[in-house]
Amino acid sequence: MMKRLFSQSLRPVWLTMLSAVLATVTFAQTQTLTTEEYEPKSSLVTKETKVERAKFPFVDIHSHHNNPAPDYVDKLIREMDSINMRVMVNLSGGTGDRLKQTVAAMKGRYPDRFIVFANLDFRDLDEPGYGKRAAARLEQDVKNGAQGLKIFKNLGMDLKYKDGRRVKVDDPELDPIWAKCGELKIPVLIHIAEPSVFFDPIDKYNERWLELKQFPQRARPPEKYPTFETLVTERNTMFGKHPKTNFIVAHLAYHGNDLGRLGALFDKYPNVYVDNAAVLAELGRQPYASYDFHVKYQDRIVFGKDIYNVEEYKMYFRVMETRDEYIEYYRKRHAFWRIYGFSLPDEVLKKVYYKNAVRLVPGMKADQFPK
Repeated sequence: MMKRLFSQSLRPVWLTMLSAVLATVTFAQTQTLTTEEYEPKSSLVTKETKVERAKFPFVDIHSHHNNPAPDYVDKLIREMDSINMRVMVNLSGGTGDRLKQTVAAMKGRYPDRFIVFANLDFRDLDEPGYGKRAAARLEQDVKNGAQGLKIFKNLGMDLKYKDGRRVKVDDPELDPIWAKCGELKIPVLIHIAEPSVFFDPIDKYNERWLELKQFPQRARPPEKYPTFETLVTERNTMFGKHPKTNFIVAHLAYHGNDLGRLGALFDKYPNVYVDNAAVLAELGRQPYASYDFHVKYQDRIVFGKDIYNVEEYKMYFRVMETRDEYIEYYRKRHAFWRIYGFSLPDEVLKKVYYKNAVRLVPGMKADQFPK
């Protein structure tokens, strides 16, 4: 009996010691958390608005869908209806027969719901007269249903002549293409460069360190690539050479972290517009500046998403339509920070959502949107 009582009296002591050991182990584990593992839960109690549909019908001018099948297109329509997307622009239309197939697949049964942009074929880049041939192909693509031209980010960075020379953004060989777009009155949606910090050292000061750690191939070291400033300088020279051509620069022209610089670009080049695809985190971290910028340049911004994900669109609606605070962005590698809604006025929202796109893209019917 005494032995049993002694054993029972020691049990709380052992339990206390075990709890202490476990707590020590847990604490030690927290000291080795990686950035990827650290997921702090905010204790802030604040308004949280769920926005399931855009306030107004909208155009997504920046989407990519390769060789869509009929059932896939039907699925897109259902998803578009669920979030109030009236028109989707597929920037991956290709050229020649592939373009015709994409136009048939997307616009065949839904002629007013999809827009298809053509792309350039660089396989004959080294043959004399490339620019004129590419312009002629583009003209035929427009006859086959293309309503714009998309330029991918390899221009200026990876695209080279067979002798190793980099094809510069403002290369005179490409001038016939930009001139043809002006003649045909179709916009050029162009992706030049990458976020400026991708060109910076990957160290503790780089705010996109996590993304560059997870995707090291996205880094743009100077021994392999031209500098950010070189690329945007060439880009701006091209804008100046072709004032009759409308350019929509993807991703806020990668000046979302410097809206003053983007405004100066607008002021100098009236033929330049931007989409806001994949840069919501830049706008959301500076809500006052973003509001003022959208109001001032409301005629120069069009809505875009890039990576197609129905749920992620709702974050755009929430940031642009509400004044919610301290919102956790959906892709941590893009933003260590929280973002904030800046609640655009209805008239500005309408321009960003659809009015500017209707004005820029030929053949998009204005009567499918509110006045």
